[in-house]
Amino acid sequence: MPINLSVIIPVINEEKNLIKILANLKKYPDIEFIFVDGGSQDNTVKLIKQANFKVILSPILRRSYQMNLGAENAQGEILLFLHGDTLLPPNYHQIIKEIVNQKDFILGAFTLNIDNKKSIFRLLEIMVNVRSNYLSLPYGDQGIFLKKEVFEQLGKYQDIAIMEDFELVKKAQKHGKIYLAKSAVTTSSRRWDKLGIIKTTLINQLIIMGYYLKISPEKLALFYGRMKK
Repeated sequence: MPINLSVIIPVINEEKNLIKILANLKKYPDIEFIFVDGGSQDNTVKLIKQANFKVILSPILRRSYQMNLGAENAQGEILLFLHGDTLLPPNYHQIIKEIVNQKDFILGAFTLNIDNKKSIFRLLEIMVNVRSNYLSLPYGDQGIFLKKEVFEQLGKYQDIAIMEDFELVKKAQKHGKIYLAKSAVTTSSRRWDKLGIIKTTLINQLIIMGYYLKISPEKLALFYGRMKK
């Protein structure tokens, strides 16, 4: 049976999250799961192998590079790029199949849910999902999916230090319609927990402004890394 969908998951030191992630991934005969490890120093690779999932060891720790490497090795007609701290909805396979067949489809993603019970996160979810719907601008933590041939035609992920998902979606907008699934992926709140929602959101907006001002992704990534400390 030909492989219909390949799920590509770039990881680095995701041992704590993998227990939930691996249990969430339901195997179908026509789904391929590819983990691309960027040089983990914990038990990430061991856990993936124990769960009988495919893992590729990337020579470079950079999400854009890791995802492109996974895509090169994928056999599926459709690619789903998933962050290592994100859980898929139970019926994701059918959702993707239905959306991909929609008129003028070019790229899709899921609605965002954050695994934190604080009410402020519900507001953040609303903001993210309004942006995704009305600006047709989902981000990578929402599980981006598209046909492999389209991914290659768009030039794959630009191999840059940051903003690779933003860059891909902006290119895709010129060639078709962006669809947002009503069902949500659930992502970890860890990056907001560390610095707080306001500071994290401010940093993200500064990175986007820097992108539009054509500041190099390498400089933006350095700024992002310093601000996260």
